[in-house]
Amino acid sequence: MALLHHSRIRACFLAFVLLWLTPAWSFAQMTLELTVSGSEAQSTEFSLEDLDALDQAEFTTSTIWTDGPVTFSGVPLKTLLATIQADGTAIEMVALNDYKVVMPLSDVESDVPIIATRMNGAPMSVRYKGPYWIVFPYDQDARYQTETIYSYSIWQLNRLNVVD
Repeated sequence: MALLHHSRIRACFLAFVLLWLTPAWSFAQMTLELTVSGSEAQSTEFSLEDLDALDQAEFTTSTIWTDGPVTFSGVPLKTLLATIQADGTAIEMVALNDYKVVMPLSDVESDVPIIATRMNGAPMSVRYKGPYWIVFPYDQDARYQTETIYSYSIWQLNRLNVVD
């Protein structure tokens, strides 16, 4: 009788663990589209493949959130904004958890920041700051090592809204 009881407990525990892990694994593996809205209220969805089809940039830098230098690649923010013909003065960037930050468009350079789609050549899962992360080449210049720039470095990015 005690052996049967332990088998049931073990089976229930295993079922619980599998149910608990499955949503986390699914959430970590899912890919999401990036929604970009221009100042005229049009909205465009960009998949990873759509972003990959645009001009790309890559750099290696260390960050305050990762260990050691990391190679980031993705589309420059300015390239994406030109694609939708954005016309505004700032861009509101929103993460999956609704964290928001507004960056003046005057702070967007031709190749900096990038919307990183890959870290060390691999797509980023939601669990590891993905699927998209606004990244600057922090090691290249001291002006990229400020609290303001760090606040613009939003990960789990899923929406960009151009505002006036």
